[in-house]
Amino acid sequence: MTTQVEHCWNMIGIEGDRTCSELSTHAHCRNCPIYSVAGRCLLELPTPEKNCHEWTQLIAESPTNKNPHLPTYAVRTTEILTVVIFRLQQEWLALPAQVFKETTHPSVIHTLPHRQNQVLRGLINIRGELLLCVSLSHLLNIESSDTPKQGPSPVMHSRMVVIEKAGNAWVFPVDEIYGIYRFHRRELRDAFRKITPATQTYTKGLFSWQPANFPTSHTVSYLDDELLFTSLARKAQ
Repeated sequence: MTTQVEHCWNMIGIEGDRTCSELSTHAHCRNCPIYSVAGRCLLELPTPEKNCHEWTQLIAESPTNKNPHLPTYAVRTTEILTVVIFRLQQEWLALPAQVFKETTHPSVIHTLPHRQNQVLRGLINIRGELLLCVSLSHLLNIESSDTPKQGPSPVMHSRMVVIEKAGNAWVFPVDEIYGIYRFHRRELRDAFRKITPATQTYTKGLFSWQPANFPTSHTVSYLDDELLFTSLARKAQ
């Protein structure tokens, strides 16, 4: 496998210009066999002796001990937020990456009889398991819009997203999903008035995000996952 193929995700994939024909099938580079093979090759590389020493020291030391010999990333990693960015209507939103279980193609939602709840849409089959499907747009009070959204990719694909926390799993449709993004905690700023009141309730803060090969930046609402799961458990009844 050539270096060019190994790094195709940075050129024509999710981190590049997104012109790869396989994205319509796999939705994200991490679902592609080429990405998986490259990952396995990376994991099979021998660990540098310097890295082994640093990680041994990091694990052995208590986090509360301010040891000047600890590697700098031991302090910095706690300030880095890893999120998944997605779009509902005209709103770009983000949730912590650890609550995301998987993304799938849109599929049939089986409605539940005698239910008038706009948040709870019904049941959906995910790999043989029936999960509750909800409308995050209704929960966040995001208004529908007929104006097409200009996203970072010329081809936009709606997806079903599965999130899980403490054994509670929910599925909801999104109009577009970008993928994983990392930023420093200090980049978060307070929500301002143009956010809808409901969305503001669930927003921890805002951050600016500019996808690769896209001329302008987007303002993304970083959602409170604890409050979101609590509200879903209460409102999707």
